[in-house]
Amino acid sequence: MKRILLLTMTTVLLVMLVVSFLVCRFVIQTESHLCYVGIMNVASEKIAKTIGGMEMNAMNVFDEVGKHMETPETVTAALQSKTSLNPDVRGYFAAFEPDFFPQKGRWFEPYVHQPDDKSGFVVRDVGSARHDYTRSDWYIRAKELNKSFWSDPYYYYDGTSISGRYCTFVKPVYDAKGRLACVCGADMTLEWLSKELQQIDASIRQNSLQNKFRRFFMELDFYSVVINKDGSCIAYPEGKSTPIKDEAVLRDLAEEQSGTVEVAVNGEPATAYYCPIQYVDWSVAVVVPHQATWMPVYLVGLILLSVALIGIVIVWLVLRRLKHEEAS
Repeated sequence: MKRILLLTMTTVLLVMLVVSFLVCRFVIQTESHLCYVGIMNVASEKIAKTIGGMEMNAMNVFDEVGKHMETPETVTAALQSKTSLNPDVRGYFAAFEPDFFPQKGRWFEPYVHQPDDKSGFVVRDVGSARHDYTRSDWYIRAKELNKSFWSDPYYYYDGTSISGRYCTFVKPVYDAKGRLACVCGADMTLEWLSKELQQIDASIRQNSLQNKFRRFFMELDFYSVVINKDGSCIAYPEGKSTPIKDEAVLRDLAEEQSGTVEVAVNGEPATAYYCPIQYVDWSVAVVVPHQATWMPVYLVGLILLSVALIGIVIVWLVLRRLKHEEAS
């Protein structure tokens, strides 16, 4: 009789253990999903806010150029007059139509930029046969679209310190007769964007409200990347490039949709939560290693199993004591 009672109570405890584990797993996975979706949205909004500020300041610079196209000197002065508006912009340029200023020849592209030490702004004319900007994708696209846009990421090299990976906010500027005078641009380095992502991630991890309950299990484990519409990863922490190759997800990126996708980072499985970024044809993705989402479930399972084992031992001890009392 005592053995049957012990088996019955053990079975009940195990059933309760399984049900409790399934419920806890569902709750934890749901909470994790909502948590990382929230982080994804925060990252997207912060990047969009920064990029929106860059656009606004760049438009002020471009408008100033449009008002002062009398001579090459007035153009350069106009570029210099507004360069301090946004310290996150590496440089501003105005790439003029060939022979717009006859004295400057075919190429005239004044570029006002910050050197690496950020000691001030330097002015250079970077237009030349070696750097024929009229053949650049951003220049051709500006002439075709007749509106402002963000260029696809590209690598610029001229053998100087300004060589690097860039993305440029571009706008065509017209003269008083409505003819294209130049294509203006504001450069943002992708290295700067990667650092901006790391700062956003750090601020989220330090948010006590975001980590209010997760601290009982483990700290938030994730990182953010920026993905181009072709699935390439253009900004990411060092060594953690996360390109997307899934065709369905690539369609989502092109159509500015949100979703999740399973990826592998350095051979380790992870889940990427992605959504579009306002103002640009990019998406932000929050990459979460599977270990980060499953570890809380394992810990809860271990706790429940320990409680069940303790309960079984207690029942066994009680039944054993009753048996001894009956025998005596």
